[in-house]
Amino acid sequence: MDYKNIQELIKTVSESSLTSFEIENEGIRIKMEKIEQQVIVERTPVVSVKQEPQTRENIATNEVYVEKLENNIARTIENAAKIIPEENYFVVKSPIVGTMYSAPSSELKNFVKVGSKVKIGDTLCILEAMKLMNEIESEVDGEIAEVLVSNEDMVEYGQPLFKIIEN
Repeated sequence: MDYKNIQELIKTVSESSLTSFEIENEGIRIKMEKIEQQVIVERTPVVSVKQEPQTRENIATNEVYVEKLENNIARTIENAAKIIPEENYFVVKSPIVGTMYSAPSSELKNFVKVGSKVKIGDTLCILEAMKLMNEIESEVDGEIAEVLVSNEDMVEYGQPLFKIIEN
């Protein structure tokens, strides 16, 4: 499990309604719990029944890997703490399953980007479902803080698309 996968896992758990999550992969167990919009990541060693004999080289390699992983997780948590608290965001979620388009056509610019000011009723994106184009409009006045999906991504019902800092 690499740093990017762990980051994506933290982001996914943070944006979901899950309050607890645990995964075990390659001898590493990661446990996350949300307490008042905080994500706590805990690493506990896993003892395997079929454990290979530990050599000095294996132990040193594992220690370096774990140290890098812990440093990356610590930096991710520190950066997350600097971000605006979740309660100040309005999250625009997908009302349908479909393909998200960030612009009316490939040669035109996106409806919105991070930093764009939006008003109630402004188009944020288009969701295509069964060859029907559905404009997704802002329900609040504010500023786009984060675009959570890329152009032409498949989205699920209820999946967060945008975070808006309300005015």
